[in-house]
Amino acid sequence: MNKDRMLKKQGERGGARLKFIIAVVAFAVVVYVGYLYMPVAMDAYYLKDMMQNKVDMAATQGFETAWVKDQLDKSKAEYHVPPEAIITPARNDNRIEVRVQFTRPISFPGFTYNYEFDYTAKSANFLTIK
Repeated sequence: MNKDRMLKKQGERGGARLKFIIAVVAFAVVVYVGYLYMPVAMDAYYLKDMMQNKVDMAATQGFETAWVKDQLDKSKAEYHVPPEAIITPARNDNRIEVRVQFTRPISFPGFTYNYEFDYTAKSANFLTIK
């Protein structure tokens, strides 16, 4: 009877090891995915902020929409924006708007995720020069 109890405990220890290995592998996969995804998401966040600053500056300084497009073109490398990105500036209701669209692939082992960026920044109404 004592022998059966020892065999059962050894089987239970093996099960705990397997669960621990599965948990560690799952945690490592989540960390790795975050490691690849977070820089792309941070670039997108900072690009949105920069776009908003540029349209607000253009509205307050009285710049044309082409100025906003030029500023965004100059900043493409800093925010890892692909060269084929579509930048569409416009003036609507005394506000300056700019829309940026692009796809940035994130390669995982065996899978490629396409991060779709499509954002429109609009200047605030109270900043517009009349």
